[in-house]
Amino acid sequence: MAGVTDRPFRVLCRQLGAGLAASEMLTSDTRLWNTPKSQLRRNHEGEPEPRVVQLAGSDVHALAEAARMNVDLGAQIIDLNMGCPAKKVCGKLCGSALLRDEPHVARILEAVVNAVSVPVTLKIRTGWDRDNRNGVRIARIAEASGIKALAVHGRTRADFYTGDAEYSTIRDIRAAVSIPIFANGDIKTPQKAREVLDFTGADGVMLGRASHGAPWIFRSVNTYLESGMTAPPLSRAEVRDIILAHLGSLYAFYGEDSGVRIARKHLGWYCEQVLIDPAHTRRDLMAASTTSAQFAVARDRLEDWVDGEAARPVAA
Repeated sequence: MAGVTDRPFRVLCRQLGAGLAASEMLTSDTRLWNTPKSQLRRNHEGEPEPRVVQLAGSDVHALAEAARMNVDLGAQIIDLNMGCPAKKVCGKLCGSALLRDEPHVARILEAVVNAVSVPVTLKIRTGWDRDNRNGVRIARIAEASGIKALAVHGRTRADFYTGDAEYSTIRDIRAAVSIPIFANGDIKTPQKAREVLDFTGADGVMLGRASHGAPWIFRSVNTYLESGMTAPPLSRAEVRDIILAHLGSLYAFYGEDSGVRIARKHLGWYCEQVLIDPAHTRRDLMAASTTSAQFAVARDRLEDWVDGEAARPVAA
C-alpha cells in the first residue's frame, strides 16, 4: 500500500469507517528521512487518533531508534512490516524476507517493544514460501516479545499476490496465541469479511487493495458485521462529493506538480469502480496537466454521472 495510504487517503478511510489506518511504510534508516517523500510520510497533521506509523527495516538498533523518534513526533502505535513482498524491500532483507530468520525477528521485536511506551503491532505473511509456512512460530515469537496485535496476510512471500489467499494458517495462528489477530488477503466484500472471521476466529480484518477507488468499503463492512444487513447504497451525489473532496486534499497535501500526478491513480480506480465505460473519462483525466484542469474534468464528468443513468450501481 506504499504510495496509496498517504495522509489524505488515511483520513478519508477513517472518516468512512476504518478503525485504524497505518502510515505508508517508512524506512528505519533515519539518514533518508529528509527526502521529500519521507517527510510527507511522517506528516500526521490533523490525522485522527490513534496515529499509526509503519516501519520497515532489518537492523535491530535502527528500528528501535526509529520507533523512539516517531513516538517523540506523535506516533501512538508503531507497526512493524514483515509482510511486504516487494523485491526491492526483500532484497534488503526487510519485509517478508525477515520471516526466514526467526531469531532475528525475535531480536527486532524485543528491541522495538522495549524502546517505546506505545503499543507495537506486526504485519506478516504466512511464511516465505509454501514449504516454509512458519506463521504460527512467528506469531508465538511476537506474543512472547510483547507485540500487542498481529495482522496476517494469507499468502507466502513467494505467492506475492497470485492465486487465492488461504486462511487455514491464520486460523492456526488464532488458536496458538492470545493477542488480537487481524486477517488480511482477498477480502473484497462485507460477506467475505464475515466468512473469513467465522472461519479463522480472527478478531478483525485488514483491508488493502479492496479500498482502491472504493474507500466506502469500510462503511459497508462495518454495517454488515454489526447488523448482518447490507449498508444503504451511497447516492451518486455522495460519491461525487467523496471523490472531489479527496482530490482537494491531495492537491493541498502534495502541491501542484505532485498533486496532479498522484491523483491520477486514484482517479483511475474511481473510474473503474463507478463508471460503465470509464475509458474516455480516464483518458481525459490522465491528460490533464494541472490540478485545476484535472479537477474540472473530474467535476464535470461526475456531474454528468450524477445526472445520468449510464453507471454501475454504487457500492454500499
